[in-house]
Amino acid sequence: MRFVIQILLWLVIIFLAYLTFNAVYEPLQFNKVKEKRYTKVIKNLKDIRNAELAHQEVTGQFQGDWDKLVRFLDTAEFAITQRRDTTLLDEEYKKTYGVDQYIEKVIIDTLGFVPVKDSLFKGNEERYRTMMNVPVEGVDEKFELKAGTITKGENKIPVFEARIAKAVVLGDQDRTLVLQENEVQSVDDVNGRYISVGSMTEVSTSGNGFDRYGGERDN
Repeated sequence: MRFVIQILLWLVIIFLAYLTFNAVYEPLQFNKVKEKRYTKVIKNLKDIRNAELAHQEVTGQFQGDWDKLVRFLDTAEFAITQRRDTTLLDEEYKKTYGVDQYIEKVIIDTLGFVPVKDSLFKGNEERYRTMMNVPVEGVDEKFELKAGTITKGENKIPVFEARIAKAVVLGDQDRTLVLQENEVQSVDDVNGRYISVGSMTEVSTSGNGFDRYGGERDN
């Protein structure tokens, strides 16, 4: 009987040790997977943000359709400009008062044009043609993309947002740990349920978690 009890005690000890090991090991492995995937996801989100900012610079608006955004990158050009200050004689003032008066004026000269895709992506078409795909093996999803305007005072200001749910990025991981991840609130981590850039409710092109996983201070 004593031998049986000893065996049972050893089994209980081994089981408890296994549970303790898993309680530490699984979150560590989860965090490793999370960091690797978030870094890849945010790399794509940074490309998306750059593409959207280029679209706004050229057209005045953000774009909420992937096909149209890619077509824009295929064909759009940035103007290369040069700013210079000059002084001009105010002919009307001289004619009216018979006295010379000069006006200071800023002249913007267009020196040429450069393709947006060369400026942003060094001509790597594959990079911007696939930036909408979530870069996680086994995940066949695209980032959700929206664009529009919000009203601030009397002004309508263009906004956009690209995002993907953490549950999609971490879909093959432990469900309990994913649910815990959705509740994260931290100054340097990805808060909430989504990894995102931009906002449809605020004037912002900041990214969620870009400082930690994107290697930059994103304000």
